[in-house]
Amino acid sequence: MPYEPPTHTVERSLRATTGAKVIAGVDEVGRGAWAGPVTVCAAVTGLRRPPAGLTDSKLLTLKRRTELDEILRAWVTAYALGHASPEEIDGMGMTAALRLAAVRALEALPVRPDAVILDGKHDYLGAPWRVRTVIKGDRSCVAVAAASVIAKVQRDKMMAELGADHADFGFADNAGYPSPVHKAALEERGPTPHHRLSWAYLDALPQWRHLKKARTWADGNVPEIEGQLGFDF
Repeated sequence: MPYEPPTHTVERSLRATTGAKVIAGVDEVGRGAWAGPVTVCAAVTGLRRPPAGLTDSKLLTLKRRTELDEILRAWVTAYALGHASPEEIDGMGMTAALRLAAVRALEALPVRPDAVILDGKHDYLGAPWRVRTVIKGDRSCVAVAAASVIAKVQRDKMMAELGADHADFGFADNAGYPSPVHKAALEERGPTPHHRLSWAYLDALPQWRHLKKARTWADGNVPEIEGQLGFDF
């Protein structure tokens, strides 16, 4: 099924209305996983024509996504990845963990962006960053689409490496997300050091429920971004 290619429309608007010159597209991956970090990519692309076939990483086959990742990492003006660990997610909650990972990515860029295009409707970055949120920005905005592909492929590689010592969990295939293989391994072996221990999946594991960490970080001031998944998937 063909999709409309992403454009620079939002970036041009930001340049015209704010005077921003360096604009980063930001997207995340790993928010709904049971294991592994949440990963954010910040990509700066300028206004050049993007590689053919660029779109939201979720719409691409594994083969095409992997090919595009290699092309994009050479094509973009700059990109950087930021991660928040399972321990940080458990300790501060997903909203704050996303912000931490995004700030790490943005601050790792060689030039500080004047503005950020953030995928989705929630601005989890906030001040001092100048943010434009765009729903489905990973389909419609070139820089966000590029960030989407790079974040997905690079986190998948990381999860495959983390899973080398935990073969029963299938991290190379599920990247830490819910799957029948992942569920069966959790039931038999319990969580690994890479699992998020405040996550709802532990509620369905009586023999491992004692490991669950209480959610003490929600203060009600910032709406927590939905991300937790239990065993009913």
